[in-house]
Amino acid sequence: MKHSRVTAAVGLATAALLALTACAGQDVGTDELDPDVDISGQSLTVGIWADYYPEDLAERFETETGVKVTIVHHATNEDIVAKLTASADSGIDVAFMSGQYAQALAEQGLLAELDKSFIPNEQNLYPEALELPYDPGNVYSEPYAWGTTGLCYRPDLTGYDPDSWDDLLNPRPELEGKTTMLSTDRWLALPALKLQGHSVNTTEQADLDEAKEQLLKTKPTLLAFDDTTFYSKLVSGEAALVQAWDGWCNYGIAEDDRIKFVTPKEGSDLWTDTMTVLKSSKNKEAAMTFVNFILDPEIGTWVAENILYSVPNKVAMEGLSPDLIEAFPNLGASVEELTSQEAIIDLGEFSTAFTDLNTAVLSAN
Repeated sequence: MKHSRVTAAVGLATAALLALTACAGQDVGTDELDPDVDISGQSLTVGIWADYYPEDLAERFETETGVKVTIVHHATNEDIVAKLTASADSGIDVAFMSGQYAQALAEQGLLAELDKSFIPNEQNLYPEALELPYDPGNVYSEPYAWGTTGLCYRPDLTGYDPDSWDDLLNPRPELEGKTTMLSTDRWLALPALKLQGHSVNTTEQADLDEAKEQLLKTKPTLLAFDDTTFYSKLVSGEAALVQAWDGWCNYGIAEDDRIKFVTPKEGSDLWTDTMTVLKSSKNKEAAMTFVNFILDPEIGTWVAENILYSVPNKVAMEGLSPDLIEAFPNLGASVEELTSQEAIIDLGEFSTAFTDLNTAVLSAN
């Protein structure tokens, strides 16, 4: 059920940007789509995180369309970017990645504009999912799953219900050594930035300097920086309060229903994982049809039920069982609650400032 959506940086690394620029002028595929083409003569290679899709997805799509699908896995956003920028034609037709990465790839000319005549299921999305700032109008990407970051905790161990990033950054004495934080670039800085009233998309060095000061103060109080097993520490009782993505907190709740999740009152982020079609793809009609297939409500409902993340598909979310939402309350978060959080966007060259902050904090004694 779990997939590794951990990212080491929101903006692309300099080397990747250079590779993108080098490839951008090479139009390997064609943007001219044939609405009458027999797509059964095409094939697709799809890059996606493991355990993040229906196990029989390829077979179901092939049965419906005749298109053979090969699925390749990537562990992180950086992995898929490396594959897509290693050569002018990566061989991947459809790539799943977080929205800010899709933004960067689109700006460098690596993604095809989506032909909406092939994607009528876009109408199943929440209207808000059509105007996300990394790709307004979903020109180059369609959203697959979305969520936020907050506090995952066991009230039987904390002794109270936390509601602020301050509960994590300046923990009560009895919680010292029993908290964890995410270590990836934008997410490590997020709690301090939000507590201090700054944007998660700040491009002000002074904001990061202030966040760094707080994080260095917080570090000695932590059990660990942990991006993958934080919920297991809650289940075992080793930790009482952790910073977590909402869906990963649900993995803990699945094992121990005493675990709860809350979005801090200072606000948080809205991250989105997206589907994109590569400009180099020679199978764009089949690729667009595949994106449309994923936006089918039945597929969307399966995704939410099995990966325990919300999806931006309104019809799919309406198909969730009330019992599932009772068991995992953050799946019941309204679209208004989610989109009131700050959507993460690519920061270009300034992303290196976040990397520098992380390096300084993680390496500090």
